[in-house]
Amino acid sequence: MNNLNHLTDRRQLLKWTAAAAGAAALPAWSQAAWPIKPVTLIVPFPAGGGTDAFARPLSAQFSRLTGKQLIIDNRGGAGGTLGAGVASKAAPDGYTLFMGAVHHTIAPFMYAKLDYDLERDLVPLILVANVPQVLVVNPKKVPAANFNEFIEFVRKNPGRLNYGSAGGGTSHHLAGELFKLQTKTFITHIPYRGAGPALQDLIGGNVDMMFDGLGSSAVHIKSGRVKALMVSGAKRNPAFPDVPCSTELGLPDYTVSTWYGVWTPKGTPVEAQTHAVDEIRKACQTDEAKAVWANQGAEFPNLTGAQFDGFIKAELRKWSQVVKASGAKLD
Repeated sequence: MNNLNHLTDRRQLLKWTAAAAGAAALPAWSQAAWPIKPVTLIVPFPAGGGTDAFARPLSAQFSRLTGKQLIIDNRGGAGGTLGAGVASKAAPDGYTLFMGAVHHTIAPFMYAKLDYDLERDLVPLILVANVPQVLVVNPKKVPAANFNEFIEFVRKNPGRLNYGSAGGGTSHHLAGELFKLQTKTFITHIPYRGAGPALQDLIGGNVDMMFDGLGSSAVHIKSGRVKALMVSGAKRNPAFPDVPCSTELGLPDYTVSTWYGVWTPKGTPVEAQTHAVDEIRKACQTDEAKAVWANQGAEFPNLTGAQFDGFIKAELRKWSQVVKASGAKLD
């Protein structure tokens, strides 16, 4: 009988020991400083693009503040959806982040099938940058000194002008389609393999105009190689105070921006998500990052968690309507 009691006590002790070990492992995220090793940030576009313009300085400041490297992993292809698919299948261990953009709220309505679901497979952490779209024209190709002259010319010459984009289904493309719907005009879409090539062809005179993110067009506007006629939104951009906004030009519903946010794979521990948001916010609020954002005409919205999720849902609703109304399809 004593041996039986001894065996029972031993088994109970083993159960308690295992339970204690498991309990100790559960709060590890709250006990340990995060990150304790390098973090990977998947950027779903080629190096040198608009996403990189914010991902690289974010990486530099994050790495400096935390002492752990934030490694940029460029996974370009299929309008940003290839990298999103990779991120959605990454291990949810708190050490893989994903920097998506406005394009990812357009993609579900442009692609017949995606191997991921933005809302099901990824958790929104923080909206890090918001850059208004700007209507830019080649001043040698478009005979208009201002927006009103431009609209008059386009309405008198339907189909004569064309606009370049970063490709079918991108924000550049859909910004043009939304503009056409709201102004009741017709401008021909010319898709490119990226915003860079489209912008270079605009400067070279191979296309007439472009709906571009202010950040990438800014240097060319300042040099006079392209002319800005309108910036999207309800207010003028501080970096270009002479460029009128869409609201004052009679287009109050034309609110288009190129925005960038950070997600993490579904299942990532809540504690890791919290730490990631805190560290990314600190990185974006450094003087160095603020200078980069200001030079590109960008704002740091600082929307996190439920607020960022609500923003994403609103963008999905907006772009689904634009795609349906315009009949836009991938080229």
